[in-house]
Amino acid sequence: MTEELKDRIMGGRIDKIHQPEKDEIHMVIRANNHNLKLLISASSNYPRIHLTKLQKSNPLTPPVFCMVLRKHLLGGRIINIVQPNFERILILYIESRDELGDLSTKRLVVEIMGRHSNIILVDNNDVIIDSVKRITEEISRVRQVLPGKPYVFPPSQNKQNPLMQEHASLENILNSSEDAKKAARTIQNNFTGISRVTALEIAHRGETDSLPMAFLEFFEKVKLKDFEPVLLKDETGRPKDIFPFPYFQYDLNLQESFESVSMALELFFDTRDRMDRIRQRTSHLFKVLNINLERAQKKLGILMEEYGNAQKADKYRLFGELITANIYQISKGMEKVELVNYYDPNGSLIEIPLDKNKTPNQNAQAYFKKYNKAKNALTMIEKQIKETKEEIQYLDTQLDNLNKCTEESEVDEIRQELAREGYIRLRSERTSSKKLAPSKPYHFLSSNEFHIYVGKNNTQNDRLTLKTAEPDDLWLHTKDIPGSHVIVKTQGKELPEQTLLEAGILAAYFSKAKNSTKVPVDYCPRKNVRKPSGAKPGMVIYENYRTMYVTPDESIINSLKKMN
Repeated sequence: MTEELKDRIMGGRIDKIHQPEKDEIHMVIRANNHNLKLLISASSNYPRIHLTKLQKSNPLTPPVFCMVLRKHLLGGRIINIVQPNFERILILYIESRDELGDLSTKRLVVEIMGRHSNIILVDNNDVIIDSVKRITEEISRVRQVLPGKPYVFPPSQNKQNPLMQEHASLENILNSSEDAKKAARTIQNNFTGISRVTALEIAHRGETDSLPMAFLEFFEKVKLKDFEPVLLKDETGRPKDIFPFPYFQYDLNLQESFESVSMALELFFDTRDRMDRIRQRTSHLFKVLNINLERAQKKLGILMEEYGNAQKADKYRLFGELITANIYQISKGMEKVELVNYYDPNGSLIEIPLDKNKTPNQNAQAYFKKYNKAKNALTMIEKQIKETKEEIQYLDTQLDNLNKCTEESEVDEIRQELAREGYIRLRSERTSSKKLAPSKPYHFLSSNEFHIYVGKNNTQNDRLTLKTAEPDDLWLHTKDIPGSHVIVKTQGKELPEQTLLEAGILAAYFSKAKNSTKVPVDYCPRKNVRKPSGAKPGMVIYENYRTMYVTPDESIINSLKKMN
């Protein structure tokens, strides 16, 4: 990042300064005839510094630190950018005029240190002018960061600069025989500015070469500024990390190259921020769905018990018929009777309880009444069991859908669907009637160059299957398992076996059976799929299908080209 900023903003003039967040500064810098925006964040979760195109609204009244920066830095020029001793600290040297018109150099120190991150303005006498986070003695007895205090660097960890190493000295520190995790720990414990993932990458490279040599070769690329910024993504396309060049410990298909570190950081943190917002917006929905799922599962347990009792209906009918057939052998006052069960080929005897206060005919009618009541209850219970099982499947599917959300519009689609189904209430009519831009399903290209679409929620599944797909396109879904609808666009061609397998693996992967083996996946032409009247969103029935058994394989998914 240091080298990129030197190349892009060195010599630039600071024209605007804003503070949109309590711990985030934006500077508009005029450099090389272009206006560039520098983002500096001391956020505990995502501290960083990079160029950005991000637009944020600013408070009507600028915070105090923002006003201090404007007073001292507006109109100033960035004359140097330094990363001392490869520490996680970046210093911008800014030359500006003071109130008397005299030139002076001030330093804006950016400390990227997790929850201890800070942005500190220091004068040319090493005295702190102000900081975005003021650290008092109550917060830290080791180091205070307050106006008027001398600026001192964070406590040294007595580690070495990785850029200033030689093979001989490294051999005394790094042991090639150590396993990767131990080697990574040794690297982190001895050298500054190296993250855990970078230490593991060096250790990984050392497995095929000597560890000291792998270390030197890695940082030789850094010295030569041989950067090729990449963004590591997971199998769904979500950003996971950023590297200065491809890291061999990860699948290269999951690493997307960028022209600059800033562009990679912009996408990374924008996505992380969006995912954080999605987590916040889905937390209540997860709670609602889990409460309703637990309730439905308890209800099903009770219904199954009632179903077992209701199944005794045939026994009541048998008792009534046997009493009627043997009515002259029974007298009022008897508490039980033993009769031949003429439905049994062996003619076994069956004992029938009687109400001694009733006549034989009344006992028979009582059993027929019980039979009719149980039979009617059985029909009703069977219907309730079917409905409850469908609700459990629906709630399971929605939980799976929430886990797939990558855009706020997808969360809104699920929220509105749950409101329509009566599980939640939207806050206002204006919110509930809000017109949303349709979210998009995953879009892959098979190894045979057939387009494959994977729905992320019920709304997408319905739209994909019932509106987007052509009758002869292939439809896939896990058998009796909540998951995505998958459509393969056939374009009237016969599908190769490899494309069919890849589509099946996608269907299994984007389902609740993601971590299972030999997952059953049904498939058929789209024309064999229909939605019953009154069915819940995402629910369909299908016929004339075939079933394949696949094991979700991330390496196969990663090999597919992702089109969005």
